[in-house]
Amino acid sequence: MEISHILFMILSAFLLGLAKSGFKGLGVIIVTLMAMAIPAKESTGVVLPLLVAADIMAVYYYRKDVQMKILLSILPFMILGVLTGVLVGDHISAGVFKKLMAGIILISVIIMIYISRKTTANDIEPKPKLAAVIGYAAGFTTMIGNLAGPFVNLYFIAINTSKNQFIATVAWIFFIINVFKVPFHIWVWDTINAESLYLDLKLLPVVIIGFIVGYKLISYVSDALFRKYIIAMTILGAVLIFIN
Repeated sequence: MEISHILFMILSAFLLGLAKSGFKGLGVIIVTLMAMAIPAKESTGVVLPLLVAADIMAVYYYRKDVQMKILLSILPFMILGVLTGVLVGDHISAGVFKKLMAGIILISVIIMIYISRKTTANDIEPKPKLAAVIGYAAGFTTMIGNLAGPFVNLYFIAINTSKNQFIATVAWIFFIINVFKVPFHIWVWDTINAESLYLDLKLLPVVIIGFIVGYKLISYVSDALFRKYIIAMTILGAVLIFIN
């Protein structure tokens, strides 16, 4: 393996830990870097166990702020989206898929900004129709290429959660979804195997370092700045999906 490929994987693992600590919106960059070192489909099998490990850390450290009502509003639709992704994942054109997702995300950002301006600081309630659409899209995209982040970001910004509520609830959502995806990667797609898990063991310390660094830094970020950061990273993610 070339040195550049190793560096791409290390950077991807560090950013993965950073993202799970609370600096959301890095998912597209993480997936892109890993896919530059490993074939795209195989890279999803390498990334997934690392995501689960980082999810466990996030669930533990932010356990006091989870919003179960909001979690349950979107989770069933994400599971349905994952199942759809399993069925069609081998038959969809990656190029068409990415451009379609980028367009949907950019349109959704505009809608999200409009909705978020109509909410108040205390208006933290699930939005069933929005949860159904975004949840399904997030589940589908996370199965195809671990690209659910921008969609979930849209929902949580739209319902006006605080920074810690956002991080805690999203951590639980992705922990459940990522664990749910594991059997399909093992027995249906064969992307998680002894070789991929051995590579994960090598990258896990980097993920942990990234999470610790992010957890320390995120405490200095205000709720208002966090919202602006999420919106900016969601737009950037859509652009990266489109041009990648």
